[in-house]
Amino acid sequence: MKVEKVMVIGAGQMGSGIAQVCAQAGYTVYLNDLKPEFVERGLGVISKNLSRNVDKGRMTEEQKQEVLNQITASTDLNDARTVDLVIEAAVENMEIKTKLFAQLDEIAPVHAILASNTSSLPITEIAAATKRPEQVIGMHFMNPVPVMKLVEIIRGLATADEVYQVIEDMTKTLGKVPVEVNDFPGFVSNRILMPMINEAIYTLYEGVATKEAIDEVMKLGMNHPMGPLTLADFIGLDTCLYIMETLHEGFGDTKYRPCPLLRKYVKAGWLGKKSGRGFYTYE
Repeated sequence: MKVEKVMVIGAGQMGSGIAQVCAQAGYTVYLNDLKPEFVERGLGVISKNLSRNVDKGRMTEEQKQEVLNQITASTDLNDARTVDLVIEAAVENMEIKTKLFAQLDEIAPVHAILASNTSSLPITEIAAATKRPEQVIGMHFMNPVPVMKLVEIIRGLATADEVYQVIEDMTKTLGKVPVEVNDFPGFVSNRILMPMINEAIYTLYEGVATKEAIDEVMKLGMNHPMGPLTLADFIGLDTCLYIMETLHEGFGDTKYRPCPLLRKYVKAGWLGKKSGRGFYTYE
């Protein structure tokens, strides 16, 4: 099976990035979201990213225009009728995802592969909402998508080998490095990263050191490009909490218990960079 047309669902930070890399690789892309203004915002982000590449001499104005021409704005799920692959990058919520996959199962052509960009939810459970579980797979891109090389490819219990192969090959055409992962809570990336961030929050909560000191230790001592508390702010504290809750529930192990300080910040609406305040304050 050859992938030529792709629908990306969700025009937020992740979805717009996925749509951009797919369009840059020559795929015909539908960028879908609930409202036209959401799609427009996503297209605006893509245009801004491409303009930066033009300014740096990485592409010409004509090439930028060609990429934008590959993307069609969509607010109708029925546009999935002609696609070979759907990549869902909607909100990290099982109820929303299963409802979406059940709808897509009815709309998308029989041969189409349904992929989810979930960062922690079980692909097997998402696949169970469809009549084609063997064609459901996880494609977990990293943020920011145009820059980060890794894509975790997650096999559900029923994912067919040929479907995995198609997605692995397609991922390489995007200039990404696919890594095969089995379906466990948090996969590999977030199963390792989130408990580290959570432990950094506990270290702050228990008064071991200031937030600046904690971040400095991890940057200078462990050669991390940014400290865990800064990274948490960038990811979004609500997302960090949601993933920790998924790990805690999925494994039933107290080592994944979210720090009370993380809960408190989320309840206060201090979600990090996107809300202007998290562990740090942003203008």
